[in-house]
Amino acid sequence: MVAIYKRELKAYFTTFIGYAFIASFLILSGIFFTLAVLSQANDADITVYYTGVIFSFIVLIPLLTMKLFSDEKKLRTETLLLTAPVNLFSVVLGKFFASFTMFLLTMASASINLIPMYVYGEQNTMIILGNMLSIVLMGGAFIAVGIFLSAMTENQLVAAVSTIAVIASFLVIGMFSTSIGFTPLRVVLNFFSVFNRYTYFTYGMIDYAALIYYFSITVLFVFLTVRVLERRRWA
Repeated sequence: MVAIYKRELKAYFTTFIGYAFIASFLILSGIFFTLAVLSQANDADITVYYTGVIFSFIVLIPLLTMKLFSDEKKLRTETLLLTAPVNLFSVVLGKFFASFTMFLLTMASASINLIPMYVYGEQNTMIILGNMLSIVLMGGAFIAVGIFLSAMTENQLVAAVSTIAVIASFLVIGMFSTSIGFTPLRVVLNFFSVFNRYTYFTYGMIDYAALIYYFSITVLFVFLTVRVLERRRWA
């Protein structure tokens, strides 16, 4: 796992994709912070800023994950990976943690936006930490989704578009539930809504049900990715 992790993490800094992700993340987060916080003076709401960051994941996360397995298939290196005497679970985890590390490093870099808030006023640190915790967990879940979809195709564009569609569905599914009169369906949609579970964190509280939910999505899609690779290994 460590060798895969180091290789994939290094690849982000030796290709255009890693720098594209970092630049896009920092630019978008800077724009959202300016609009939601700096331009609002006394009416600034940090949750609005983090909400914008969350919805930017729709286009940012696919940049991290689209090539992880689809590139292996395209370059015909997947055969070497599948026939090597290594545990496929370790392979998937190595790629996942490389992407997640890249995500965390960029998140940490974007946190520099918060410095003016502490310099020019008092802030509720628990609310900020609650938002950040939720975003980190959500990012991990979306990365797992992207890795799974990357393993399903050798076309990076297809992997990216499908990841965009799935992440967007997870985020907006709860918004449409309020207009549905059929209660059982509305309950199901609310249950699968990733964004609805973000609400408690915006008050600086930890929702343990949401923590389990985010973690479950991550584990589920990592497991599904391993199953896809195992099926190809024995095909």
